[in-house]
Amino acid sequence: MQEALLAAARRWPVEGLPDEPRAWLVTAASRRLVDLWRSDASRREREALAIEWGVPARDPVDHDDSLTVLLLCCHPALTPASAIALTLRAVGGLTTAEIANAFLVPEPTMAQRISRAKATIRASGEPFRMPSGADRELRLRSAMHVLYLVFNEGYASTRSSELQRVDLSREAIRLCRLLVDELGHEHGHEHDHELGERAEALGLLALMVLLEARSPARTDAQGDLVPLPEQDRTLWDEDLVREGQDLLARAVALGSVGEYQLQAAIAAVHTRARRAADTDWEEILRLYGLLEGITGNPVVTLNRAVAVAMARGPRPALDVVDEVEERLGGTQRWLAVRGQLLEMAGDDSAAAELLEQAAGLATNRAERHYLSARAARLRSNRP
Repeated sequence: MQEALLAAARRWPVEGLPDEPRAWLVTAASRRLVDLWRSDASRREREALAIEWGVPARDPVDHDDSLTVLLLCCHPALTPASAIALTLRAVGGLTTAEIANAFLVPEPTMAQRISRAKATIRASGEPFRMPSGADRELRLRSAMHVLYLVFNEGYASTRSSELQRVDLSREAIRLCRLLVDELGHEHGHEHDHELGERAEALGLLALMVLLEARSPARTDAQGDLVPLPEQDRTLWDEDLVREGQDLLARAVALGSVGEYQLQAAIAAVHTRARRAADTDWEEILRLYGLLEGITGNPVVTLNRAVAVAMARGPRPALDVVDEVEERLGGTQRWLAVRGQLLEMAGDDSAAAELLEQAAGLATNRAERHYLSARAARLRSNRP
């Protein structure tokens, strides 16, 4: 009931007094009680599952099972969406209701998704232990990919009315720190793949930290998006910037380059520039070229196009965008980038049309508002 009263104190001044305040409070308190029951039931289920998996008796001071659970959640039989949900539930400690709210699906739907994921792992008969050999390498790559997706959903939410979901991005950072610490406890990296695992985990954490450092400047007082070139860089978190640069240096020192390190290196170039005009776009262009060669990802090609525009002008950049039209044409990202480049080239009418199309596809309110406002401004520039 106390939590129901707190909820009323937050919501009623904004939404107005409900028709039946007493009934509202009873309903809110009842729902919270049901959430507590479900949480307790889930905890008991996890304990039973741990027993079923045969958890060895170990001193918890000497061993933390969190990484084992994380790697189990990244079972190769699971889809990325299911692995993300299960990771947030089993390792992140989020309730099913919180996860459902983050991904804008009904709570029963998310509960079913998590239950199916757990059933899949249970049916595999896999024991509760750290994987080894080739399976371990595969699981670590999968775990890093899942954490990358969780962070991205928090950093630039595709399903929220807000631009950022800091609860998700910070949870991804916390879990990535755990992964880096666990790998750091290993000794004698005799094999190249072990060096690669360590370097990429450091690179992923560096990327997350460097991007998170920009968070205070990414929205204005109204919650509207502020693009990178217009951000007040004095608002960036200097402690996170220094930490991210140090993590990247440690990753590079291991001598095994991967895609997360390259993305972190690009983010680091931006953080070194005290003003947007000081950005070393030639260096960013070189790094995107390396990243594109490793991943073959068309989204990386779009990002390289922006770097080409900043370093050499919009016309050659438009040629780069057209290279991936068959794969990405018609998507929000492709339309927005091409619209931006047309604006730089002075074709306001065509740019506005593409930006309006991109805004129509945007699922995030802040991004939709930004694209629509930019298109409207270009329309107003017509003679």
